[in-house]
Amino acid sequence: MSEQTPQQDTAQGRRVVVVGAGMAGVQTAVALREQGCTGTVTLIGAEPHQPYDRPPLSKAVLLGTSEGSAFDVDFESLGIELRLGCEALGVRPADHELDTEAGPVPYDVLVLATGAEPMRLPGTEGVPGVHLLRTLDDAERLKPVLARQHDIVVVGAGWIGAEFATAAREAGCAVTVVEAADRPLAGALPAEVAAPMTAWYADSGAELRTHARVERVEPGTVVLADGTRLPAGAVVVGIGARPATAWLAGSGVELGAHGEVVADAHLRTSAQDVYAVGDCASFPSARYGARLLVHHWDNALQGPRTVAANIMGAIPTVYDPVPYFWSEQFGRFVQYAGHHPAADRLVWRGDPAGPAWTVCWLREDRLVALLAVGRPRDLAQGRRLIEAGRRMDPQALTDPARPLKDATADR
Repeated sequence: MSEQTPQQDTAQGRRVVVVGAGMAGVQTAVALREQGCTGTVTLIGAEPHQPYDRPPLSKAVLLGTSEGSAFDVDFESLGIELRLGCEALGVRPADHELDTEAGPVPYDVLVLATGAEPMRLPGTEGVPGVHLLRTLDDAERLKPVLARQHDIVVVGAGWIGAEFATAAREAGCAVTVVEAADRPLAGALPAEVAAPMTAWYADSGAELRTHARVERVEPGTVVLADGTRLPAGAVVVGIGARPATAWLAGSGVELGAHGEVVADAHLRTSAQDVYAVGDCASFPSARYGARLLVHHWDNALQGPRTVAANIMGAIPTVYDPVPYFWSEQFGRFVQYAGHHPAADRLVWRGDPAGPAWTVCWLREDRLVALLAVGRPRDLAQGRRLIEAGRRMDPQALTDPARPLKDATADR
Protein backbone atom coordinates (compact mmCIF):
# COMPACT_ATOMS: atom_id res chain seq x y z
CA MET A 1 0.00 0.00 0.00
CA SER A 2 1.18 3.55 -0.66
CA GLU A 3 2.32 5.72 2.21
CA GLN A 4 -0.13 8.61 2.45
CA THR A 5 0.01 10.88 5.50
CA PRO A 6 -1.96 13.99 4.51
CA GLN A 7 -1.56 16.87 6.92
CA GLN A 8 -4.52 18.93 8.12
CA ASP A 9 -3.19 22.26 6.86
CA THR A 10 -2.59 21.03 3.31
CA ALA A 11 -5.63 18.72 3.12
CA GLN A 12 -8.12 21.53 3.59
CA GLY A 13 -7.32 23.28 0.33
CA ARG A 14 -6.84 20.31 -1.95
CA ARG A 15 -8.99 19.18 -4.87
CA VAL A 16 -10.88 16.05 -3.91
CA VAL A 17 -12.68 14.11 -6.65
CA VAL A 18 -15.12 11.35 -5.72
CA VAL A 19 -16.10 8.86 -8.45
CA GLY A 20 -19.52 7.30 -7.88
CA ALA A 21 -22.66 9.13 -6.77
CA GLY A 22 -24.29 6.35 -4.73
CA MET A 23 -24.38 6.14 -0.94
CA ALA A 24 -20.61 5.76 -0.50
CA GLY A 25 -19.74 8.61 -2.83
CA VAL A 26 -22.34 11.03 -1.48
CA GLN A 27 -21.45 10.28 2.13
CA THR A 28 -17.74 10.77 1.40
CA ALA A 29 -18.39 14.20 -0.09
CA VAL A 30 -20.64 15.17 2.83
CA ALA A 31 -18.19 13.84 5.43
CA LEU A 32 -15.35 15.86 3.91
CA ARG A 33 -17.31 19.06 4.40
CA GLU A 34 -18.41 18.04 7.89
CA GLN A 35 -14.79 17.39 8.82
CA GLY A 36 -13.59 20.78 7.62
CA CYS A 37 -12.46 20.31 4.04
CA THR A 38 -12.37 23.75 2.41
CA GLY A 39 -10.95 22.69 -0.95
CA THR A 40 -13.01 21.74 -3.97
CA VAL A 41 -15.10 18.58 -3.68
CA THR A 42 -16.37 17.16 -6.97
CA LEU A 43 -18.80 14.24 -7.11
CA ILE A 44 -18.94 12.42 -10.44
CA GLY A 45 -21.78 10.01 -11.28
CA ALA A 46 -22.46 7.97 -14.40
CA GLU A 47 -26.26 8.22 -14.07
CA PRO A 48 -28.07 11.44 -15.02
CA HIS A 49 -30.37 11.31 -11.98
CA GLN A 50 -29.93 13.29 -8.79
CA PRO A 51 -28.01 10.97 -6.43
CA TYR A 52 -30.38 8.49 -4.79
CA ASP A 53 -30.52 5.67 -2.24
CA ARG A 54 -30.85 2.13 -3.59
CA PRO A 55 -32.68 0.03 -0.93
CA PRO A 56 -36.10 1.64 -1.64
CA LEU A 57 -35.84 0.55 -5.30
CA SER A 58 -36.90 -3.01 -4.44
CA LYS A 59 -39.68 -1.81 -2.15
CA ALA A 60 -41.40 1.60 -2.16
CA VAL A 61 -40.21 2.81 -5.57
CA LEU A 62 -41.01 -0.48 -7.28
CA LEU A 63 -44.50 -0.63 -5.77
CA GLY A 64 -45.20 3.01 -6.56
CA THR A 65 -45.62 4.10 -2.94
CA SER A 66 -42.68 6.49 -3.36
CA GLU A 67 -41.80 8.58 -6.39
CA GLY A 68 -38.07 8.29 -5.79
CA SER A 69 -35.32 8.01 -3.22
CA ALA A 70 -33.10 11.02 -3.82
CA PHE A 71 -30.73 11.81 -0.97
CA ASP A 72 -31.81 14.71 1.22
CA VAL A 73 -28.55 16.57 0.67
CA ASP A 74 -28.20 20.20 -0.37
CA PHE A 75 -25.10 19.80 -2.50
CA GLU A 76 -25.05 23.46 -3.51
CA SER A 77 -25.02 24.79 0.04
CA LEU A 78 -22.25 22.32 0.94
CA GLY A 79 -20.18 23.50 -1.99
CA ILE A 80 -20.13 20.04 -3.59
CA GLU A 81 -19.91 20.16 -7.37
CA LEU A 82 -22.07 17.52 -9.06
CA ARG A 83 -21.12 16.15 -12.45
CA LEU A 84 -23.88 13.71 -13.39
CA GLY A 85 -24.29 11.63 -16.52
CA CYS A 86 -20.50 11.51 -16.69
CA GLU A 87 -18.88 8.08 -16.88
CA ALA A 88 -15.37 7.50 -15.57
CA LEU A 89 -13.11 5.83 -18.13
CA GLY A 90 -9.79 5.46 -16.37
CA VAL A 91 -7.27 6.84 -13.89
CA ARG A 92 -3.71 8.01 -14.44
CA PRO A 93 -2.28 8.14 -10.91
CA ALA A 94 1.12 9.42 -12.03
CA ASP A 95 -0.59 12.47 -13.58
CA HIS A 96 -3.22 12.77 -10.83
CA GLU A 97 -5.93 12.79 -13.49
CA LEU A 98 -9.24 10.99 -13.87
CA ASP A 99 -10.34 10.33 -17.44
CA THR A 100 -14.07 10.78 -18.08
CA GLU A 101 -16.42 11.01 -21.05
CA ALA A 102 -16.26 14.78 -20.68
CA GLY A 103 -12.46 14.87 -20.60
CA PRO A 104 -9.74 14.62 -17.95
CA VAL A 105 -10.42 15.80 -14.39
CA PRO A 106 -7.36 16.73 -12.31
CA TYR A 107 -7.30 15.80 -8.62
CA ASP A 108 -5.12 16.02 -5.56
CA VAL A 109 -7.03 13.21 -3.85
CA LEU A 110 -9.26 10.68 -5.61
CA VAL A 111 -11.89 8.50 -3.93
CA LEU A 112 -13.19 5.45 -5.78
CA ALA A 113 -16.82 4.75 -4.82
CA THR A 114 -18.27 3.20 -7.96
CA GLY A 115 -20.12 0.42 -6.11
CA ALA A 116 -21.11 -2.88 -7.68
CA GLU A 117 -23.02 -3.88 -10.79
CA PRO A 118 -25.41 -6.81 -11.17
CA MET A 119 -24.23 -9.95 -12.90
CA ARG A 120 -26.11 -10.71 -16.09
CA LEU A 121 -27.52 -14.09 -16.99
CA PRO A 122 -25.47 -15.41 -19.94
CA GLY A 123 -27.36 -15.49 -23.19
CA THR A 124 -30.03 -12.96 -22.20
CA GLU A 125 -28.50 -9.87 -23.78
CA GLY A 126 -31.18 -8.33 -25.99
CA VAL A 127 -33.92 -10.80 -25.03
CA PRO A 128 -37.12 -8.80 -24.42
CA GLY A 129 -38.65 -8.93 -20.96
CA VAL A 130 -35.41 -9.64 -19.07
CA HIS A 131 -34.72 -7.20 -16.25
CA LEU A 132 -32.12 -6.35 -13.63
CA LEU A 133 -32.89 -4.36 -10.48
CA ARG A 134 -30.04 -2.09 -9.51
CA THR A 135 -30.79 1.41 -10.78
CA LEU A 136 -33.69 3.85 -10.68
CA ASP A 137 -34.22 3.25 -14.41
CA ASP A 138 -34.43 -0.50 -13.74
CA ALA A 139 -37.13 0.09 -11.13
CA GLU A 140 -39.07 2.39 -13.44
CA ARG A 141 -39.04 -0.26 -16.18
CA LEU A 142 -40.32 -2.88 -13.74
CA LYS A 143 -43.15 -0.81 -12.23
CA PRO A 144 -45.55 -1.32 -15.16
CA VAL A 145 -44.65 -5.03 -15.22
CA LEU A 146 -45.92 -5.36 -11.67
CA ALA A 147 -48.92 -3.16 -12.37
CA ARG A 148 -50.00 -5.50 -15.21
CA GLN A 149 -49.60 -8.50 -12.85
CA HIS A 150 -47.49 -10.53 -15.24
CA ASP A 151 -46.33 -14.06 -14.52
CA ILE A 152 -42.80 -13.39 -13.30
CA VAL A 153 -39.79 -15.67 -13.08
CA VAL A 154 -37.05 -14.55 -10.71
CA VAL A 155 -33.63 -16.09 -11.33
CA GLY A 156 -31.72 -16.32 -8.06
CA ALA A 157 -32.98 -16.78 -4.49
CA GLY A 158 -30.53 -14.40 -2.86
CA TRP A 159 -31.34 -11.20 -0.99
CA ILE A 160 -32.39 -9.21 -4.07
CA GLY A 161 -34.37 -12.12 -5.53
CA ALA A 162 -36.31 -12.57 -2.29
CA GLU A 163 -37.00 -8.85 -1.92
CA PHE A 164 -38.23 -8.54 -5.51
CA ALA A 165 -40.36 -11.69 -5.17
CA THR A 166 -41.90 -10.13 -2.05
CA ALA A 167 -42.81 -6.95 -3.92
CA ALA A 168 -44.16 -8.87 -6.90
CA ARG A 169 -46.42 -10.96 -4.67
CA GLU A 170 -47.66 -7.79 -2.96
CA ALA A 171 -48.52 -6.46 -6.40
CA GLY A 172 -50.55 -9.61 -7.15
CA CYS A 173 -48.17 -11.26 -9.62
CA ALA A 174 -47.68 -15.00 -9.94
CA VAL A 175 -44.03 -15.54 -9.00
CA THR A 176 -41.68 -18.47 -9.59
CA VAL A 177 -38.16 -18.23 -8.18
CA VAL A 178 -35.55 -20.54 -9.70
CA GLU A 179 -32.32 -21.21 -7.84
CA ALA A 180 -29.45 -23.39 -9.10
CA ALA A 181 -28.36 -24.29 -5.56
CA ASP A 182 -30.23 -26.52 -3.13
CA ARG A 183 -31.57 -23.67 -1.00
CA PRO A 184 -32.14 -19.91 -0.92
CA LEU A 185 -29.21 -17.69 0.12
CA ALA A 186 -26.80 -20.54 -0.60
CA GLY A 187 -23.89 -18.16 -1.10
CA ALA A 188 -24.59 -16.18 2.05
CA LEU A 189 -25.68 -18.57 4.81
CA PRO A 190 -25.01 -22.16 5.94
CA ALA A 191 -27.55 -24.78 4.89
CA GLU A 192 -29.07 -25.25 8.34
CA VAL A 193 -29.70 -21.51 8.70
CA ALA A 194 -31.10 -20.97 5.21
CA ALA A 195 -33.30 -24.09 5.30
CA PRO A 196 -36.13 -22.54 7.39
CA MET A 197 -36.38 -19.70 4.88
CA THR A 198 -37.47 -22.07 2.13
CA ALA A 199 -40.99 -22.20 3.61
CA TRP A 200 -41.29 -18.42 3.44
CA TYR A 201 -41.76 -18.57 -0.33
CA ALA A 202 -44.71 -20.96 -0.23
CA ASP A 203 -46.24 -19.06 2.68
CA SER A 204 -46.30 -15.94 0.50
CA GLY A 205 -47.74 -17.76 -2.51
CA ALA A 206 -44.48 -17.79 -4.48
CA GLU A 207 -43.08 -21.00 -5.96
CA LEU A 208 -39.44 -21.76 -5.20
CA ARG A 209 -37.63 -24.24 -7.45
CA THR A 210 -34.20 -25.27 -6.18
CA HIS A 211 -31.63 -27.34 -8.15
CA ALA A 212 -33.08 -25.41 -11.10
CA ARG A 213 -30.52 -24.18 -13.60
CA VAL A 214 -31.62 -21.91 -16.44
CA GLU A 215 -30.72 -23.31 -19.86
CA ARG A 216 -31.95 -20.29 -21.84
CA VAL A 217 -34.52 -17.52 -21.89
CA GLU A 218 -36.87 -17.14 -24.84
CA PRO A 219 -39.41 -14.34 -25.25
CA GLY A 220 -42.14 -15.19 -22.73
CA THR A 221 -40.49 -18.39 -21.50
CA VAL A 222 -37.69 -19.55 -19.23
CA VAL A 223 -36.31 -22.96 -20.20
CA LEU A 224 -34.64 -24.95 -17.41
CA ALA A 225 -31.82 -27.46 -17.87
CA ASP A 226 -34.24 -30.36 -17.29
CA GLY A 227 -36.45 -29.15 -20.14
CA THR A 228 -39.13 -27.52 -17.98
CA ARG A 229 -40.64 -24.46 -19.64
CA LEU A 230 -41.87 -21.71 -17.31
CA PRO A 231 -44.20 -19.00 -18.65
CA ALA A 232 -42.66 -15.61 -17.99
CA GLY A 233 -44.24 -12.30 -18.84
CA ALA A 234 -41.04 -10.92 -17.31
CA VAL A 235 -37.76 -12.32 -16.02
CA VAL A 236 -35.88 -10.63 -13.21
CA VAL A 237 -32.26 -11.67 -12.74
CA GLY A 238 -30.78 -11.51 -9.25
CA ILE A 239 -27.72 -13.77 -9.32
CA GLY A 240 -25.27 -11.50 -7.55
CA ALA A 241 -23.14 -8.44 -8.15
CA ARG A 242 -19.50 -7.70 -8.85
CA PRO A 243 -17.48 -4.56 -8.11
CA ALA A 244 -17.86 -1.95 -10.84
CA THR A 245 -14.15 -1.64 -11.49
CA ALA A 246 -13.57 -2.82 -15.07
CA TRP A 247 -12.79 0.79 -15.98
CA LEU A 248 -9.72 0.66 -13.72
CA ALA A 249 -7.95 -2.00 -15.80
CA GLY A 250 -4.43 -0.87 -16.64
CA SER A 251 -4.52 2.03 -14.19
CA GLY A 252 -2.06 0.51 -11.73
CA VAL A 253 -4.71 0.41 -8.99
CA GLU A 254 -4.49 -3.10 -7.50
CA LEU A 255 -7.59 -5.24 -7.95
CA GLY A 256 -8.41 -8.41 -6.01
CA ALA A 257 -9.68 -11.84 -7.00
CA HIS A 258 -13.28 -10.61 -7.29
CA GLY A 259 -12.34 -7.51 -9.24
CA GLU A 260 -12.55 -5.32 -6.16
CA VAL A 261 -10.14 -2.50 -5.35
CA VAL A 262 -7.69 -3.75 -2.73
CA ALA A 263 -7.64 -1.16 0.05
CA ASP A 264 -5.58 -1.15 3.24
CA ALA A 265 -6.88 -0.70 6.78
CA HIS A 266 -7.11 3.05 6.16
CA LEU A 267 -9.01 2.51 2.87
CA ARG A 268 -6.00 3.66 0.83
CA THR A 269 -5.32 1.92 -2.47
CA SER A 270 -2.01 0.92 -4.03
CA ALA A 271 -1.95 4.23 -5.92
CA GLN A 272 -0.72 7.45 -4.34
CA ASP A 273 -3.53 9.74 -3.13
CA VAL A 274 -6.27 7.30 -4.17
CA TYR A 275 -8.77 5.85 -1.68
CA ALA A 276 -11.59 3.33 -2.18
CA VAL A 277 -14.80 2.82 -0.24
CA GLY A 278 -18.09 0.93 -0.36
CA ASP A 279 -19.09 -2.02 -2.55
CA CYS A 280 -16.14 -1.63 -4.92
CA ALA A 281 -13.44 -2.16 -2.28
CA SER A 282 -12.19 -4.84 0.11
CA PHE A 283 -10.36 -4.09 3.34
CA PRO A 284 -8.43 -6.15 5.91
CA SER A 285 -10.28 -6.85 9.16
CA ALA A 286 -8.10 -7.44 12.22
CA ARG A 287 -11.30 -8.33 14.09
CA TYR A 288 -11.95 -11.31 11.80
CA GLY A 289 -8.47 -12.01 10.49
CA ALA A 290 -9.70 -11.84 6.91
CA ARG A 291 -10.08 -9.46 4.00
CA LEU A 292 -13.74 -8.43 3.72
CA LEU A 293 -15.70 -7.42 0.63
CA VAL A 294 -19.03 -6.11 1.94
CA HIS A 295 -21.82 -5.35 -0.54
CA HIS A 296 -24.22 -3.71 1.87
CA TRP A 297 -25.68 -0.28 2.60
CA ASP A 298 -24.18 0.15 6.08
CA ASN A 299 -20.65 -0.31 4.75
CA ALA A 300 -21.31 2.45 2.23
CA LEU A 301 -22.53 4.65 5.08
CA GLN A 302 -19.74 4.00 7.59
CA GLY A 303 -16.67 3.77 5.37
CA PRO A 304 -16.84 7.35 4.05
CA ARG A 305 -16.30 8.79 7.53
CA THR A 306 -13.01 6.91 7.74
CA VAL A 307 -11.97 8.01 4.25
CA ALA A 308 -12.73 11.64 5.06
CA ALA A 309 -10.87 11.42 8.36
CA ASN A 310 -7.82 9.99 6.62
CA ILE A 311 -7.87 12.63 3.92
CA MET A 312 -8.20 15.41 6.49
CA GLY A 313 -6.26 14.13 9.49
CA ALA A 314 -2.61 13.68 10.36
CA ILE A 315 -3.24 10.44 12.28
CA PRO A 316 -4.46 7.52 10.11
CA THR A 317 -7.84 6.10 11.13
CA VAL A 318 -8.40 2.34 10.85
CA TYR A 319 -11.58 0.95 9.31
CA ASP A 320 -12.64 -2.33 10.94
CA PRO A 321 -16.44 -2.31 11.40
CA VAL A 322 -18.82 -5.06 12.43
CA PRO A 323 -20.58 -5.58 9.07
CA TYR A 324 -24.35 -5.11 9.20
CA PHE A 325 -27.26 -5.43 6.82
CA TRP A 326 -30.98 -5.98 6.80
CA SER A 327 -33.58 -7.35 4.40
CA GLU A 328 -37.36 -7.16 4.35
CA GLN A 329 -38.84 -10.25 2.73
CA PHE A 330 -42.12 -12.15 2.89
CA GLY A 331 -43.35 -10.15 5.88
CA ARG A 332 -40.17 -10.69 7.89
CA PHE A 333 -37.47 -8.28 9.00
CA VAL A 334 -34.11 -10.04 8.69
CA GLN A 335 -30.96 -8.50 10.18
CA TYR A 336 -27.38 -9.71 10.21
CA ALA A 337 -24.28 -8.44 11.98
CA GLY A 338 -20.72 -9.74 11.94
CA HIS A 339 -18.87 -12.30 9.82
CA HIS A 340 -19.78 -15.93 10.51
CA PRO A 341 -17.15 -17.90 8.51
CA ALA A 342 -14.73 -17.35 11.40
CA ALA A 343 -17.05 -19.15 13.87
CA ASP A 344 -16.56 -22.56 15.44
CA ARG A 345 -20.02 -22.95 17.01
CA LEU A 346 -23.64 -22.13 16.11
CA VAL A 347 -26.37 -21.52 18.70
CA TRP A 348 -30.13 -21.16 18.02
CA ARG A 349 -32.42 -18.82 19.95
CA GLY A 350 -36.06 -19.66 19.32
CA ASP A 351 -37.86 -21.96 16.91
CA PRO A 352 -36.86 -21.39 13.26
CA ALA A 353 -40.33 -22.57 12.22
CA GLY A 354 -41.81 -19.64 14.13
CA PRO A 355 -42.08 -15.96 13.22
CA ALA A 356 -39.09 -14.77 15.29
CA TRP A 357 -35.72 -16.42 15.97
CA THR A 358 -32.01 -15.72 16.09
CA VAL A 359 -28.88 -17.63 15.19
CA CYS A 360 -25.64 -16.79 17.01
CA TRP A 361 -22.17 -17.73 15.78
CA LEU A 362 -19.38 -18.06 18.35
CA ARG A 363 -15.63 -18.40 18.14
CA GLU A 364 -13.99 -19.56 21.37
CA ASP A 365 -17.29 -18.56 23.04
CA ARG A 366 -17.06 -14.97 21.77
CA LEU A 367 -19.94 -13.74 19.63
CA VAL A 368 -18.69 -13.06 16.10
CA ALA A 369 -21.98 -12.88 14.14
CA LEU A 370 -25.73 -13.23 14.44
CA LEU A 371 -28.79 -13.39 12.20
CA ALA A 372 -32.01 -12.10 13.75
CA VAL A 373 -35.44 -12.70 12.21
CA GLY A 374 -38.05 -10.45 13.81
CA ARG A 375 -35.84 -9.90 16.87
CA PRO A 376 -34.34 -6.40 16.48
CA ARG A 377 -33.36 -6.24 20.16
CA ASP A 378 -31.17 -9.31 19.73
CA LEU A 379 -29.48 -7.62 16.80
CA ALA A 380 -28.87 -4.33 18.60
CA GLN A 381 -27.48 -6.00 21.71
CA GLY A 382 -25.54 -8.59 19.73
CA ARG A 383 -23.84 -5.99 17.57
CA ARG A 384 -22.51 -4.25 20.68
CA LEU A 385 -21.36 -7.57 22.14
CA ILE A 386 -19.47 -8.38 18.95
CA GLU A 387 -17.78 -4.99 19.01
CA ALA A 388 -16.81 -5.49 22.65
CA GLY A 389 -15.53 -9.04 22.05
CA ARG A 390 -17.47 -10.32 25.05
CA ARG A 391 -17.34 -14.00 25.98
CA MET A 392 -20.79 -15.62 26.01
CA ASP A 393 -22.48 -18.44 27.92
CA PRO A 394 -23.65 -20.75 25.09
CA GLN A 395 -26.32 -22.39 27.25
CA ALA A 396 -27.77 -19.06 28.35
CA LEU A 397 -27.85 -17.94 24.71
CA THR A 398 -30.33 -20.69 23.83
CA ASP A 399 -33.07 -19.07 25.95
CA PRO A 400 -34.87 -16.62 23.64
CA ALA A 401 -36.58 -15.00 26.65
CA ARG A 402 -33.23 -13.98 28.10
CA PRO A 403 -31.74 -10.74 26.74
CA LEU A 404 -28.50 -11.31 24.86
CA LYS A 405 -26.70 -8.83 27.06
CA ASP A 406 -27.54 -11.05 30.07
CA ALA A 407 -26.05 -14.15 28.44
CA THR A 408 -22.40 -13.16 28.82
CA ALA A 409 -20.07 -15.58 30.58
CA ASP A 410 -18.64 -13.04 33.00
CA ARG A 411 -21.90 -12.03 34.67
